[in-house]
Amino acid sequence: MILFPMIALILLCVIMGFSIYAYRTAFYSSPRERGKLLELPKNENYDASASAKLYQEMEAVPFEEVYITSYDGLRLFGRYYHVAEGAPLQIQFHGYRGSGIRDFCGGNKLARESGQNTLVVDQRAHGRSEGDMITFGIRERYDCLAWAEYAVQRFGADTPIFLTGISMGASTVLMASDLPLPKNVVGIIADCPYSSPDAIIRKVCGEMGFPPVLAMPFIKLGAYLFGGLRFGNLSADSSVAKSDLPILLIHGEADNFVPCEMSHKIHSACRGRHEIHTFKDAEHGLSYLQDTPRYEQVVRAFVASCLDEFRK
Repeated sequence: MILFPMIALILLCVIMGFSIYAYRTAFYSSPRERGKLLELPKNENYDASASAKLYQEMEAVPFEEVYITSYDGLRLFGRYYHVAEGAPLQIQFHGYRGSGIRDFCGGNKLARESGQNTLVVDQRAHGRSEGDMITFGIRERYDCLAWAEYAVQRFGADTPIFLTGISMGASTVLMASDLPLPKNVVGIIADCPYSSPDAIIRKVCGEMGFPPVLAMPFIKLGAYLFGGLRFGNLSADSSVAKSDLPILLIHGEADNFVPCEMSHKIHSACRGRHEIHTFKDAEHGLSYLQDTPRYEQVVRAFVASCLDEFRK
């Protein structure tokens, strides 16, 4: 009689233990880890000093501190870089456990030199933004909407807005594409996005030696129990299939973290005008550094075409 309750209790402890581990590993963001703004990955096939130089250049550019409140009450932080009155605006979203100052030091330079104002945000649970849970774009996409609405209120409905992201930030802006964005959001630039939160977590689980079919129930249970998060069927490819926004996809062909095939899947699902450019030998998020001239040409051409459409 006592055996069955004990077995049930042990089983419950095991389930809770795995769920807590999954939550803290995948979703929890410790404030103590957020100060590592320039922690470059090791074994890169590029000159790390080039990235460090871009980072230092961006740090030297004056910016305005900006704050908004998210739909669920978090105080979100961003850096506004002003180039010219009435210029187009790029809102830039960094990657998972990254930072805008690191992930966009190249993209921000390109935007500034192209005459665009930029708003580089700290995603929730990153940097100086509040929150302790990263949700792989599920909640962040509503923050994207909030930043776009802030931009309209501040700069007006006649200011063209681009939503730009890298890695998780790229998936965030793509998953925001089917939300009621302001009409002056004219295009999306997504560098190395994953096709869905579920897909990228399954991939990482497999690489860590955890069979996804066994690990995902604990991951989803931990997300729900400790963060109230439900995955649902949300994905970047399902969102772009409902959006008419022009979309530019960029991906490194040597990306071992987010496979290039994920961008191809998103590209195939796009309903509006879309294009994809892949960069041979570029690892995750490194297409800009791998071939800067081509990257700049691709982005400048896309931006110009979107602005032409908006001004017609």
